[in-house]
Amino acid sequence: MSKIIGIDIGGTFTDFVSYNSATGTIENWKNLTTPSEPIEGVLQGLEQVDDLGGVNKIRLGTTIATNALLTRRGAKVAYVTTKGFRDVPFIQRGDRRSHYDITWVKTKPLMKRADCFEVEERLSANGEVVQPLDEAAVREIAATIRADGTIEAIAICTLFSYIDPKHEQRIRDILAEELPGMPISISYDVLPKWKEYDRASTTIADAYLKPIVSDNFHRMQKRLNAIGVGDKIGVIKSNGGESTLEGAAEAPVQMTLSGPTGAVVATRILSELTGIQNLVVFDMGGTSTDCSTVVDGKEHVTTSFEIEWGLPIQIPMIDIHTIGAGGGSIAWIDKGGMLRMGPQSASADPGPACYGRGGENATVTDANVVLGRINPDYFLGGRMKLDAEAAHRAVARIAEQLDLTVDAAAYAMVQIANNNMLGALRAVLLQRGLDPRDFTLVASGGAGPVHICDLMDISGIPQGIVPNYPGQFSAFGFIMTDARVDRHRTVQQTSKFFDGKRATAAMTELADGAIGELVTQGYTQKVEIYRSIEARYLGQNHELELSFPANDFSDEAVEDLWKRFHEEHENRFGFSIAGETIETVNLKVVAVAISDKPVMGELEKGSGSPAASGNRKVRFEDGWHDVKTYDRGTLRQGQTLSGPAIIEESASVTILQPKQTLRVDRLGNLIISA
Repeated sequence: MSKIIGIDIGGTFTDFVSYNSATGTIENWKNLTTPSEPIEGVLQGLEQVDDLGGVNKIRLGTTIATNALLTRRGAKVAYVTTKGFRDVPFIQRGDRRSHYDITWVKTKPLMKRADCFEVEERLSANGEVVQPLDEAAVREIAATIRADGTIEAIAICTLFSYIDPKHEQRIRDILAEELPGMPISISYDVLPKWKEYDRASTTIADAYLKPIVSDNFHRMQKRLNAIGVGDKIGVIKSNGGESTLEGAAEAPVQMTLSGPTGAVVATRILSELTGIQNLVVFDMGGTSTDCSTVVDGKEHVTTSFEIEWGLPIQIPMIDIHTIGAGGGSIAWIDKGGMLRMGPQSASADPGPACYGRGGENATVTDANVVLGRINPDYFLGGRMKLDAEAAHRAVARIAEQLDLTVDAAAYAMVQIANNNMLGALRAVLLQRGLDPRDFTLVASGGAGPVHICDLMDISGIPQGIVPNYPGQFSAFGFIMTDARVDRHRTVQQTSKFFDGKRATAAMTELADGAIGELVTQGYTQKVEIYRSIEARYLGQNHELELSFPANDFSDEAVEDLWKRFHEEHENRFGFSIAGETIETVNLKVVAVAISDKPVMGELEKGSGSPAASGNRKVRFEDGWHDVKTYDRGTLRQGQTLSGPAIIEESASVTILQPKQTLRVDRLGNLIISA
């Protein structure tokens, strides 16, 4: 057994990458996603694997949890909390999305107030029992839920449970006894951190997802068992790490952003291989565009994610900004007569008009066909023929409304889509204080290479990379990832009165729990542990994260921690306050089970200019050009091209603009310069 397969279920296509460690070969392919039952598209793709018996691992990125949250098609949740706090999920925070919009309505939680229950119990901020748990009241709540008959999951979040979970755990045990089989989430398991609203919102989201994710994974497991690979499946979590189906079903909120993480993991590997430290991910698929950054060779993991404005999910996840802009984004005219693109998408069914599956709306892909940027006879390497006439008719309807020629309308559609994606790039760069001139743009997704040169031109990013397998880059990232568990806990102390033994015990418990979770899921290979601490000056409202390489909080390690905090504060904000009290807030542990990685071989060296495979007319800003086309498979290390030029491959096409240049690096990546 020597094969590992990465699978990314997208809105339009399901992508596959297979690595054979015995031969060192990598294969990649796509097929249309089956939106009504995504596993069908997966099974259809696996039919192309010659020997499933030779597969020892399949890693899958899925949007099951994402779609359930975005479309609000999760479970009906009951919420159980400390008496007096049932309205916390509805009060939310004190801020507003729009300060001066009197019509603005606060985002609704994922459950109804009628399904919220209070129970007599109370812990102090130090974890002391102020009010014992009223167990009889918990049984009454169970009776009410049983009589209701519509509740599908329960979320439990009591005050200060992150310090001592005994009341939460007892409530869970009683409800499990009274309501056998009911999915239950408690905040201590989901997010044992302070700030009760954030903790409550995250726990509610976990319960909201449990029935639907469990059901989908159960059906997925059954179908995969039938073809003999059910015990080889792993799913990708929002932190970019791998989990088993069972582990993911137990903590479904960890799957919130499963699919898009693969491109970021692959970009981090690309940084290691090329030595380029600062990269910005531009992953444009059929339905959406995902942007993220790799800074100093590392992806950014955040806990500041919101499903909708004001509904936080604070589990660790790779920081990704997503917008509704992809190859399937539909063109439309607004009430002011202006051309707009998306966020509505033609998705996989019926798809863009050029797919010939009944779609009539003009999309970005149709515009690229009209402009000559996509060869209708070589889509997916010729395995899928596009209907150029249908694309022309669809764009012509938009052109007529705008009183433009068809090619001018198509070019306008592409430019508007580019500007939508420019906003996403600015969100992960300029809005975070990062200079685009310091970064290299990485194009992935089937549509990313088509638009990378446009985005470089308007964003001010001087260099771009079209990596190997760009159309399946997320799936490629999946075969490169490791199993990973993140554990956080709030343990508040100050530098004036710091208890090193208490902090060591808490950090040790987090590490043991993370390693234990990996072992329980079957990951027994080498495990690496990374510890860090979130701290701030006493009285501040936001924390800085500092790595903590020591095994325990010895006097020397603690003194070094305070010193590094002052230094980091100076570096980040331009000042530090010597002698000021520092407060530690959260302890964090990341446990990573290292897996074997594919070995990337160097491309054969070439000499002279590559031979063109053909030529065709392509529309650029200054009009139509007669452009040479090149087969990427024939390019060799060290060869260069000057634009305009087209580089075609099975799952994408790179459009090199006039005045831009391209070279092929030692690994076969296409390096583009302005």
